[in-house]
Amino acid sequence: MSERDERPGRTVRKAVIPAAGQGTRFLPATKAMPKEMLPVVDTPAIQYIVEEAVRAGLTDVLMVTGRNKRSLEDHFDRNVELEVGLQAKGDDAKLARVQESTDLAQVHYVRQGDPKGLGHAVLVAEQHVGDEPFVVLLGDDIVDARDPLLDKMIEVREQHGGSVVAFMEVPEDQIHLYGCAVAEPTGVEDVVRVSGLVEKPKREEAPSNLAIIGRYLLDPAVFAVLHETPPGKGGEIQLTDALQVLARSDAPGGGVHGVVFRGRRYDTGDKLDYIKAVVRLASEREDIGPDLRAWLGEYVAAGAGAPS
Repeated sequence: MSERDERPGRTVRKAVIPAAGQGTRFLPATKAMPKEMLPVVDTPAIQYIVEEAVRAGLTDVLMVTGRNKRSLEDHFDRNVELEVGLQAKGDDAKLARVQESTDLAQVHYVRQGDPKGLGHAVLVAEQHVGDEPFVVLLGDDIVDARDPLLDKMIEVREQHGGSVVAFMEVPEDQIHLYGCAVAEPTGVEDVVRVSGLVEKPKREEAPSNLAIIGRYLLDPAVFAVLHETPPGKGGEIQLTDALQVLARSDAPGGGVHGVVFRGRRYDTGDKLDYIKAVVRLASEREDIGPDLRAWLGEYVAAGAGAPS
């Protein structure tokens, strides 16, 4: 266990990662492979998410999975045959890379069954989480290791209680793609008090340009609310609907604050943004970054995409 896990006053130690989606935007690649296992350079997207949780001291991780997701479990389990083979070759560097995912955290798994929305995925985690606050991390958003968003969210939770949601500012013509906040300033930079949430509003109906990104720190009071939350948009149980109730509640566990994130975020939610994420992260690596940046410069200068 890292030193960060032993910091005094740490009140959050569990993370929930919903991973039951079918990844239809990435077909045919996801016909037989979970979207979460798509490589971002040479590391599966899901490993970036677990690493982020661990950096914030969240070493108890629950993945909410579905059918055809067995490779997620295999990735975070030992592969004895592979390890023995690498040891025999004396390839210590690759062996360390293989063992890294195994040693990251204590990872648990539960199946969602029929996916009925993010709110339903959170409900599936209730028995594991119990009466503790917990973080929900969505796999479509990779947050750069240099920008400790979860640490800030935990700090806000420790100051105010209740739940905390991560936001980013987006252009008005993109707000319909996200959940959106009704928020007011708190006097602390980039921390807001949330009084309402709207799931994917029309541009002209959006109350702000603060869009929810895939990080939530939830009070366990959310479970009782989710049990009473009817299906919303798309016939699914929406987490934003439950947070709307908590935002207006004075009961224990009520209240919602937001952290406006201005750091580096890599969106792997659709094909173009996924490619951008791979290029951005690869270009910053010491081993392949210099050659990649040089090639990109030459490619653009030569008229990118032009027939040869």
